[in-house]
Amino acid sequence: MKQFKWIGLWMVTCFFLSCVHQEQTPTEATAKARLEMAEKALADDSVRLGETLLRQAITLAEESADWHTCYIAHQRLAESLSWSNTSEALRLMKRAIDIYEQHPDNERNHIILLDYAGTYASQLAYNAEEDDADNTDADADNAKDTYAEALTLTERAHDLAIQANETDLECQTLTSLANIHWAMEDYPVALDYAQQAEKLATSDLLQGTLQVLARCYLDCDSLAQAEATYRRMDAGYDIHTAYIIQSNLAKIAVRRHETNEAEEAIDSAFEEAENFYFKALEQKDDYYQATLEQERENERLTYTSNLHRRTFVVVVAALVILLIAMALIWRYRMRMLRRQRAIECRMHEQETRLLEQEKRMLELKTASQLTQLHQAEEVVAFLKSYILQRSEVVQKLSKATASHINLDAKEWADVERTLNAIDGDRFVHLRQTHPELKEEDVQLCILTRLQLSNRSIGNIYGLTISAVQHRKLKLKKDLFG
Repeated sequence: MKQFKWIGLWMVTCFFLSCVHQEQTPTEATAKARLEMAEKALADDSVRLGETLLRQAITLAEESADWHTCYIAHQRLAESLSWSNTSEALRLMKRAIDIYEQHPDNERNHIILLDYAGTYASQLAYNAEEDDADNTDADADNAKDTYAEALTLTERAHDLAIQANETDLECQTLTSLANIHWAMEDYPVALDYAQQAEKLATSDLLQGTLQVLARCYLDCDSLAQAEATYRRMDAGYDIHTAYIIQSNLAKIAVRRHETNEAEEAIDSAFEEAENFYFKALEQKDDYYQATLEQERENERLTYTSNLHRRTFVVVVAALVILLIAMALIWRYRMRMLRRQRAIECRMHEQETRLLEQEKRMLELKTASQLTQLHQAEEVVAFLKSYILQRSEVVQKLSKATASHINLDAKEWADVERTLNAIDGDRFVHLRQTHPELKEEDVQLCILTRLQLSNRSIGNIYGLTISAVQHRKLKLKKDLFG
């Protein structure tokens, strides 16, 4: 049997290791890999696929407690949703901040998260004001609260950037503060923040800072400064930035000539161009998504085919091992069976002899115990009789003559206590079981227990023998039916 256990254990271990090897999570299933795939899809303008991969990365990161990947994935998903669903983007960014603050790793990331959250909060308030033309007082208060939250988050980011001496992040947070105040139509304050940001802007941040500064100049009616700032901007290959520069330069030129209708026509034309641009991005997104889905399906089919082939090999190997093990087990069991039969024969003979010896010993012991028990019962009966004979009340009753015998309460109590001690509280149980009994009935039971004749009992009560018999029969009927 030990050989069988070792073989079975070895088989189970081999099969388990094979299954574990086959079911290992592929590289694409890890949180970091999903995050990298999502960033690649977003870089290729495949927005919907990127968002799907980011949600999968968040789920995998939470399951594996990979908090760095988790908050980065929340941040990337919020960035992707910032234009289509600003409220969800703000919620995701707040969640990213909570995760970071519980598991901090780099202060720069903290500043960036706070800055993004402030931007999304201001964007949410601004979109709400733009979408609802007939805002109620409650909507206005909600917008104010959202703007206040945006300022709080961005100011925290700005203070942390100053403390960490991060000049580029300080420039970004100043630009964000300028954007928030511009959305609140507080143009002078927005212009002041934009000018501070321009002084700190590096070469890679200058274009964004100039765009905010030019917009603030334009809304403050400083057309010359706005035009000069827009002309300082270099769009390069960025079509969207070029669109912003050209559209605003056109607006400045139109505003100088006070031609409002032309300005509206220009806005409409540029809006159509922007819609065409976004439609092209959506078509590109659909193409990349379909291509990547096909690639993933091919990879899944390849992986499934390999898994089935390896599983088949493992099953065949397990069957061969099982057949060999069964043959070995059968041979081993036959040998052990013959040996066991020989041992059982010898043990049966020994057990038969032992049983006969035990039977004889038990008969002798039983006879001795019965003799001892009979002797013990005789001794107990003698002692009980002796105790009753030694009682003064019993002696008094035993010497009963034809004259009347009178017992007081103390004597009745003594004889009852004596009988309770001898008979295991018989009369205590009688009184508890039948509380309706009169004292005379209990006394009659006591006299009957003392085995007094009906004549003696009649002398005690002053009754005839037939009256005593009648009272006994009536008491038996009342007690035992």
